[in-house]
Amino acid sequence: MKLLDFALIKITLCLIAGILFAHYTNFPKGHTLLITFSFILSLWAVLKIENKRLVKSLGFSILTFFTFIAIGSLTYQWHDQKDFKHHYAQRKDLKLDSIKTVTFQIREVLKPGTNYEKYRVEILKINNQVHRGKILLNVKKDSVFAAHKVDDILVAAGPLRDLNSKLNPYQFDYKAYLENQYVYHQLFVDHSKLLKVSSEVHTLLGYAAQLRTRINKELKRYNFRPDELALINALLLGQRQDISNDILDSYSKAGAIHILAVSGLHVGIILYLLSSLFKPLEYFRHGRILKTVLIVIFLWSFAVVAGLSASVTRAVTMFSIVAIGINLKRPSNIYNTLAISMFFLLLFKPLFLFDVGFQMSYSAVFAIVSMQPHLVKLWQPKFKPVKKLWEIFTITMAAQIGVMPISLFYFHQFPGLFFVSNLVIIPVLGLILGMGILVILMAVLNILPYWIADLYGSMISMMNSFVRWVALQEKFIFHDISFSILQVLTSYLMIISLFSLYKKPNFRRLTATMVSILILQMVLIFEKQKNQTDELIVFHKSRFSVIGLKTNTSLTVSHNLDSMSVIKDHILRNYKVGNSVSSVQEDTLQNLYLFHDKKFLVIDSLGIYRVPELHPEYVILRNSPKINLSRMLDSVRPELIIADGSNFKSYIQRWEATCIKKDVPFHLTSKEGAFVLKND
Repeated sequence: MKLLDFALIKITLCLIAGILFAHYTNFPKGHTLLITFSFILSLWAVLKIENKRLVKSLGFSILTFFTFIAIGSLTYQWHDQKDFKHHYAQRKDLKLDSIKTVTFQIREVLKPGTNYEKYRVEILKINNQVHRGKILLNVKKDSVFAAHKVDDILVAAGPLRDLNSKLNPYQFDYKAYLENQYVYHQLFVDHSKLLKVSSEVHTLLGYAAQLRTRINKELKRYNFRPDELALINALLLGQRQDISNDILDSYSKAGAIHILAVSGLHVGIILYLLSSLFKPLEYFRHGRILKTVLIVIFLWSFAVVAGLSASVTRAVTMFSIVAIGINLKRPSNIYNTLAISMFFLLLFKPLFLFDVGFQMSYSAVFAIVSMQPHLVKLWQPKFKPVKKLWEIFTITMAAQIGVMPISLFYFHQFPGLFFVSNLVIIPVLGLILGMGILVILMAVLNILPYWIADLYGSMISMMNSFVRWVALQEKFIFHDISFSILQVLTSYLMIISLFSLYKKPNFRRLTATMVSILILQMVLIFEKQKNQTDELIVFHKSRFSVIGLKTNTSLTVSHNLDSMSVIKDHILRNYKVGNSVSSVQEDTLQNLYLFHDKKFLVIDSLGIYRVPELHPEYVILRNSPKINLSRMLDSVRPELIIADGSNFKSYIQRWEATCIKKDVPFHLTSKEGAFVLKND
């Protein structure tokens, strides 16, 4: 079956192309609006002319594609909240660093950090003037004060700060992640400096949060363990804030991390349970319509209770369309159903396209519906339990094939025992979800027997123990796999061509498969050659100095840490994976580094810089040397001054002012990120 034969899929692909065009270009919104309007008018005119034609002309098809590309671009720009009338970014005269008061409403409680509670909030007023816009609120942790809730309206004093940019190569870009949710600034404040204006609940999300709070309050009476309660919140209420890092790491290594985020798997199970529950309605007149309405209402009620996260919204949208098609006896092709759900999601939430969960969810579902029916035919066991396990295995295998390139690109690891964990967890998950809904209802009604609560908690603990056991099989977990976006695209090309050849072997498909393999090999060679470079890197590490010297695929790291394990999990791992580094060696910090024809002089706390006949192009200041920088600049005359994260802020401010006065470039790693000098 050729996917591109479906018009809805073509239109959705055009919408995606338009969103990508708008995301990666700065095309003016006014021009996009004019072009889109022109295309729509032209399409309407051509449609009038060809109204009586059964088969439309090629020109009509091309015009339709360009129209939806334009609609995709306009959709992206139209949802950009910076362009909204009352957004604080519209006020050019508003100085964010001198704001006196900010009034805001809490929209979402986020996972707390080490030192701060985090919230996504909506600005209501700035300096008592009406403004709008989302920001990240960071409230310093204090056990004396209770956490704030959704819909709380608060007033705080303090400047809005820029989001923290990534400071080291290939680090996760939290700033870009937040900007994809229209969050552009942040506010830091203490609990004691927050004034609560209102704690009344008056939005749908507020009532949902209130319901979740009540559910948790009732469940805590039954002595669930913290990990058990955290799993209940994640699986049934869509809240992952309380899941420990240990649990997250175990599920990730076991290849079952998708279980912890309410997604298509969970909603599909809930749809099955609801269909079974409301099946008796089919015997009444108009019962099938009533059943469909009730299912859709319950699905969206679940989505609201779960906080309308991206994963929940897309899953409920897709399965609502599926439920309507099935229950009203109007079965549509599953690819059309997926395309419709994707189209409407992106039409109203275009930035979903850049959400990892969105990408993995649709990749998995497309792989399951296209590959699993063929994989399951490879073996036809007669024994029913074995047949069910084989079906689950083929579903898991198809989903893993679908998400593997994306997973390698974002997470750089492959869980070799994913099929073992999923074979056990997927059947158990249906029982946990079904029983969990019953447990929550009985707990809220205060009729939950303690033995049922204990049994349910034991089931969750057993699942966690099994996942931990799988995660401990380190030999089957492949870490630090370098995978670029080019490799993602060419991998999907190869997967599609191989599967196409498997379904219908012929010479044309064999040729296409061989070409796709050749293209993948060329990309692998290109990526390998691209990383055969030499680099000197001054990493940013607060209170310490870390300097790397990369030669081809080897990296030597000089540092003053007690143990390099402190930076291995973050700074070095990201750099190693991003550059396909094969070996890492340690060394002590030197006062002079030679990098091809460039000299780097390192001035440490001793403050020694007078070296006869030495004229370094770069000077690295570390460990707060007590020097007269102006005198040093006159003596050494470097091209650039680099200050790493080991220096005092007061020293840095003085050095930066001196460099500006002397017209010497100044690179501060805590502000501009790691300094990287390449030699190809």
